[in-house]
Amino acid sequence: MDYYYLMLIALRLFLLASLICVLTANAQTVDHKDTSATASNMDSQLFYQLLLGELNTRTGDPGAGYSLVLDAARKTRDARLYQRAVDIALQARSGDSALLAARAWQQALPESKEANRYILQILIGLNRIPEALEPLKREIAAVNLKDRSSMVSAIPRLLARASDKKQVVELVEQALSRYLTEPTVGVEAWTVIGQMRADSGDVTGAITAARRAQAIDIDAEEPIRLALSVMNSGAPQAELMVKKYLDMKPRPQIRMAYARALIGEKRYADAAAQLQAVTTEKPDDLNAWLLRGALELHNEKLVAAERSFKRYLDLYSVKPQETAISETDRDMTQALLSLSQIAEQRQDFVAAEDWLRRIDSPEGKISVQLKRASLLARQGKFQEARELIRNQPDNSPADARMKTMAEAQLLRDNKQFSEAYKLLSEASERSADDFDLAYDLAMVAEKLGKIEEMERLLRVVISSKPDYHPAYNALGYSLAERNIRLTEAKQLVLKALDLAPGDPFIMDSLGWVEFRSGNLEESRRILQSAFDIKPDAEIAAHLGEVLWAMDRKIQALTIWKEGKKLNAENETLQETLKRLGAAP
Repeated sequence: MDYYYLMLIALRLFLLASLICVLTANAQTVDHKDTSATASNMDSQLFYQLLLGELNTRTGDPGAGYSLVLDAARKTRDARLYQRAVDIALQARSGDSALLAARAWQQALPESKEANRYILQILIGLNRIPEALEPLKREIAAVNLKDRSSMVSAIPRLLARASDKKQVVELVEQALSRYLTEPTVGVEAWTVIGQMRADSGDVTGAITAARRAQAIDIDAEEPIRLALSVMNSGAPQAELMVKKYLDMKPRPQIRMAYARALIGEKRYADAAAQLQAVTTEKPDDLNAWLLRGALELHNEKLVAAERSFKRYLDLYSVKPQETAISETDRDMTQALLSLSQIAEQRQDFVAAEDWLRRIDSPEGKISVQLKRASLLARQGKFQEARELIRNQPDNSPADARMKTMAEAQLLRDNKQFSEAYKLLSEASERSADDFDLAYDLAMVAEKLGKIEEMERLLRVVISSKPDYHPAYNALGYSLAERNIRLTEAKQLVLKALDLAPGDPFIMDSLGWVEFRSGNLEESRRILQSAFDIKPDAEIAAHLGEVLWAMDRKIQALTIWKEGKKLNAENETLQETLKRLGAAP
């Protein structure tokens, strides 16, 4: 046998012997409660049994190693040897053996918190949820009263991997039954039950739990946050709870969470009202001003957005220490980029560049350069803009992708569709599973009159990624625009709307399908709803045309006028006005 191999074995034997001596010389318990463990009487037979167990484990026979170590643990009643036996079984992916060792550990040392914790975690890992009830009860009861609320609040994380959500609900309700009326932990107990019910799809049960929690403490935030978490699941009772809570007294953090939930539902007007209330109740809230500005910019309210972003910058300069540096850098970059965008929309390119110059964030560097390219293009410096994008370093695949998308958009904005098509084709060949690239390529193909290719690309995306709603919407809208296969067009757009409920641009497509199908009133209703959600020049063009067809010309001219204020350069709006001979 090789000399160095013998030396390696000898070294391992020495280290293992040292470890076993430490484990057994004055055996102590893993936790303070295991005081029943007795000192070990190490003899040569037990020593070699442990040594052999460890050697078997290390040399590929964990079953034998496990048996020897577990037998030694039973002889010595040493908590660390029981834990070692459990660990050997877990490393060998033998959950049943690990559970056997953990239960033997608990039987030998009934007061061991560590043994009970192992049993609980192994049962959850094995998905034997009903058997976890007693260990979970013991786990909760073993915690000090002052820490019990935190322990109860951590239960959802403990059970996150369990696959049978209904069994989890039953487990948690039984385990927490004795705490549901206790003032110190009742709110957390009902809130956790509500979370578990929500995870299992029982939204009504979650709301009931939230109400029971609130009955214990009317001022508690936890049940309201639970209500917010299910608000987007079509539960009007949840929103009613939130509103009543906010009516009692100002709660800026809850109101912020409510505003975000409203934005998630695309209820932008309601969200704006909540953000205005937050900035009134807590005028120095950085995040509220940032989110308010972003929403105002989304709604094309440039003056209000500029005011909100500037307020954010003023507050940030006074107390930048409120949040983590990485987070504030990202938020500051967002605010400055948004202010640059506002200046660009006003065609104040000097101010737009000034805002960009203030960005000092490595993460935002490429975004700044791409924005500069956009500014150059808007000033007629197209080639310079394109070179600026191409000269940016590729520090990561994400950067390279961002550059490609930005250059393609630059080409499309400047009607360089053939160049955009070539760029996106090459990129798509390199990244066949990048559906955003494929989608953009389809849109450029349409501009070049390659309708069959556009349809083929979109159908490939739909087939490969059935939840990619832009492809359904684009294909449906294209069919409606060409006034063909309107039944199929409607099915496609409805599928997109099902995947992205309340999306105003998909609603615009649906309204256009209804218009092409001759359903003028339904088309008008849908398009008006879309425009209310998102004032946009293209939606205004479609809504105006429907009103014009309904012989409501004054209303049509009014909506077109609003559209021109939003974006006078919009191609759809310009084409519509020219075709109909309208001049708002």
